[in-house]
Amino acid sequence: MSNEVVQRGRLVVVATPIGNLGDLSARAEQCLGEADVILCEDTRHTRVLLSARGIKGGGRLVALHQHNEASQVAEVVNRVLSGQLVALVSDAGTPGISDPGSRVVSAVALAGGEVSTIPGPSAVIAALSVSGLDTERFVMEGFVPRRAGERRARFDQWAREPRTIVFYESPQRVADTLSELAERFPDRRVALARELTKFYEEVRRGTVVELAEALRGSTTLGEVVVVLEGAPEALVETSTVEGALRELLESGMSIRDAVTELSQDLGVGHRELYQLALALRDGGSDSLH
Repeated sequence: MSNEVVQRGRLVVVATPIGNLGDLSARAEQCLGEADVILCEDTRHTRVLLSARGIKGGGRLVALHQHNEASQVAEVVNRVLSGQLVALVSDAGTPGISDPGSRVVSAVALAGGEVSTIPGPSAVIAALSVSGLDTERFVMEGFVPRRAGERRARFDQWAREPRTIVFYESPQRVADTLSELAERFPDRRVALARELTKFYEEVRRGTVVELAEALRGSTTLGEVVVVLEGAPEALVETSTVEGALRELLESGMSIRDAVTELSQDLGVGHRELYQLALALRDGGSDSLH
């Protein structure tokens, strides 16, 4: 364990294990042992972690979750500004990443308080690192929306997203989600990481349609992270040009003027743009004339 003195009068964002309790770092263990208060997504869950590492919780554990975070902000700010060492943890991984915590971090920072981090486990980075997909540029999308309209809108965005896409999904819905994605992006590569760092850790890789077929009718258990290949650059460019052209035509601009403007702005061939504009007009959109 580090002998470094943990400074007081600050909020420390502490990453905790996503499965294997041995992943708690020495710095994190020291901070949790010395903190005046530990803000927990679930105090029962955190007590298990502390007990496993021989750390006494006592009355230091305070619940901070999605339902009460807003009401806790002022108290947390007061604790930090009064000189207390406040540790912030979630049930697993790094607080604030699809977990509670970002609101209190923002409030303490805005109030002039010190905010620091003890980095460590992250399901996003763990899944990305073993996915076999491009890790140079990626985007984290959190949990997929449950409502059909919101899901369609999200998937429409992914049709033009060139970066690798990382998202969470519940084990009960992941098969249906992959089936939906298979209808749109059947040949994109995907990795499904389940129970990372735990005894039953599993990473399945293949195309979207292959994994959708493999999961059909089966039961998935445990925490799931999905890593999806981004859109091909050529497809992104075509979608961008089409979207820009459609927007100009729907604003009332003539085909000739819209083609001329975009040809100059985007450097796309005049003939190619004109053919695309005609296709958009003849595609049946009532707003294109």
